[in-house]
Amino acid sequence: MLNSEWQERKRPARLERRYSFDSFDGLRDFLDAAADLSETMSYYPDMGFGRDYVNIIIHADEGADAVSDLQREFATKLDALYPAHLAEAA
Repeated sequence: MLNSEWQERKRPARLERRYSFDSFDGLRDFLDAAADLSETMSYYPDMGFGRDYVNIIIHADEGADAVSDLQREFATKLDALYPAHLAEAA
């Protein structure tokens, strides 16, 4: 099940979420882990980040009216990475 922090948008179809961090080191570690996940799943979301946050947008496939199960799985796996990197930064 998708975490309630994800916002599902309809036009265009996408998922959006912001992850916040206490330190740049925690953010950097999360981004590295997210990059590894992208390589593993061959899926590359839009990411924009600042000193203590990253915004992630997972777009539906071109022409699709909704995000796919693969894209939802990717979002769920990102969520699983997030608490781990918060704990490491503490």
